Amino acid sequence: MPLPDVLAKLLTAAGPSGYETAPAAVFTEAARAFTDDVSVDVMGSAVARVKGTTPGAPFLAVVGHIDEIGLIVTHIDDNGFLRFIGVGGWDPQILVGQRVELLTQSGPIGGVCGRKAIHLLREDDRKKVPELRDLHIDIGAKDGDEARELVRIGDVAVIAAQPLELRNERVISRSMDNRLGAFIALEAARIVAEAGGAPGDVAACGVVQEEITFGGARTASYRLQPDLAIVVDVTHETGSPGVEVNEIGKHEFGSGPVIERGSILNPVIYELLHEAAEREEIPFTVQASARSTGTDADAIHLQRAGIPTGGISVALRYMHSSVEMVQLDDVHACARLIAAFAQSLSAETSFARG
Repeated sequence: MPLPDVLAKLLTAAGPSGYETAPAAVFTEAARAFTDDVSVDVMGSAVARVKGTTPGAPFLAVVGHIDEIGLIVTHIDDNGFLRFIGVGGWDPQILVGQRVELLTQSGPIGGVCGRKAIHLLREDDRKKVPELRDLHIDIGAKDGDEARELVRIGDVAVIAAQPLELRNERVISRSMDNRLGAFIALEAARIVAEAGGAPGDVAACGVVQEEITFGGARTASYRLQPDLAIVVDVTHETGSPGVEVNEIGKHEFGSGPVIERGSILNPVIYELLHEAAEREEIPFTVQASARSTGTDADAIHLQRAGIPTGGISVALRYMHSSVEMVQLDDVHACARLIAAFAQSLSAETSFARG
């Protein structure tokens, strides 16, 4: 199973939180292959809507975020080195020695994330985990004046890492979190469109700023006013060493979608997803959450008078790194499940609790 072209384009489009123009463009271009109802709102979130076939059937929004974690330049010193802070959550160790791509007014510029060489570190410093303030970006500038001609304070950067296909349908790349969710939303809507539509409208939403504020999910769901939503994100794959399954459950590669169940998630949606997976013979696992999910669902379920919200995740290794790994059959299974769920809804479906 090769890496789908649309997913490859999404993964390689640089778009940290607040700067998602490039992945939004990929999203909308792909959506126009199956629907004419495509839009981008003022926040930058992209929506592709497939019209339903049955009056009164519920309108479903399928939501994946298109932003990724990144870096933002805070200072350029007189030697030409760039200082930065993180956009989203970083393990600073991940950044040491990474190539980066800076998004500047004149176009992308390459650089490297550097740290003092281990030979020059004192013994105590070698044992310490580096902090972001210990790192810098080197673009090869000879001095501060040259660097300031090329880069401005507030320019952002992402790790420069191309997707690599491995064995057993496994792929590594940066930005799997959460271009996977955006791709799955698109695929689910495409499957629905090619089947002639679902009973209700289905909107694939590539929303912005999940990694910092849930801003795109808040505003897109407020504007669209869906009757229900399914948020698609990633969760930790548990087959790799050191992962504690007692805390997050067992979700290994090849085990299909991870259907989420918890306090803020609508129980009717969970049961309908569970039934659809069994009906379609799609393998799945279940993940439990309590106070929050850490995804856009935390924002969407509170919009307006409340939007019934469900959650589906894809098992992912090495989250928030340049080598996030996924198994492609899990990705396609998620899209199939959501499409089957959409087809199962009717005007009589109630999402009331209790």
